[in-house]
Amino acid sequence: MPYPLQLGFQDATSPIMEELLHFHDHTLMIVFLISSLVLYIITLMLTTKLTHTSTMDAQEVETVWTILPAIILILIALPSLRILYMMDEINNPLLTIKAMGHQWYWSYEYTDYEDLNFDSYMIPTTDLKPGELRLLEVDNRVVLPMEMSIRMLISSEDVLHSWAVPSLGLKTDAIPGRLNQATLMATRPGLYYGQCSEICGSNHSFMPIVLEMVPLKHFENWSASML
Repeated sequence: MPYPLQLGFQDATSPIMEELLHFHDHTLMIVFLISSLVLYIITLMLTTKLTHTSTMDAQEVETVWTILPAIILILIALPSLRILYMMDEINNPLLTIKAMGHQWYWSYEYTDYEDLNFDSYMIPTTDLKPGELRLLEVDNRVVLPMEMSIRMLISSEDVLHSWAVPSLGLKTDAIPGRLNQATLMATRPGLYYGQCSEICGSNHSFMPIVLEMVPLKHFENWSASML
């Protein structure tokens, strides 16, 4: 969960989100170094009156400042492409969940079970219990096993939605007539919150997502009680 005045990302819960955080820090350091160098050069140009007669014809300098940015772009592009392909890989998922977006709630179907599906609505503020989070709690949480590869199939019944859970590094558009897929794996148990991230109408802000990651034994007990 984010906290007040937070500047960074939420704590990573999945291997993909950990990679995204490392890539963010890597890129931010490059941006910081470039900005510092440019600021230093601008400061020198404004504060010194020294000039060099060969400055207007410096082939070596032009070669360096052409090749160096290309090297920097490669250092950014290679890890970015690696993470991009990792996010698209789905290797032998052990469970498949279908999420359908509606105006303005989510419905879920556990496709590996014969009759396990439900709708997930936001709990109104007046019905919240002490300790529950406003605009984030739902009446039916998505219970999933931790440390297992899970495939999410995401679509929509009406308009564009977006199924997003920041701490898992997930954000996938829900498009009517199209089935998008994503993979998730949580490394620890807990509650993970998300919201629709595509403006979908007047109640766009009121269709949260809550994932409850539990050990496999607890998940089996829950699924047996739901059938």
